[in-house]
Amino acid sequence: MTLSDEHRKFYEQSLEITKQEVDELDQQIAAELAKVKDRLTELQKAKKATLQMYAAACARLGVPNDLADAEDEAPNLG
Repeated sequence: MTLSDEHRKFYEQSLEITKQEVDELDQQIAAELAKVKDRLTELQKAKKATLQMYAAACARLGVPNDLADAEDEAPNLG
């Protein structure tokens, strides 16, 4: 089936517009992923600092650190 000039133009415009939309969505996805990675990094740093404080408190009290392995279990997202 042959396309009329009008239909061809319509589909060519559709291709162009949807390709731009995909590119824009890819950019938005990348930006959101960067935000999530930054936030996860902040949370990991906070957890590490908290675990260090917990370990110090355990040492001062002379009790076993039941969270000693928690830092090793954390996924590395960096």
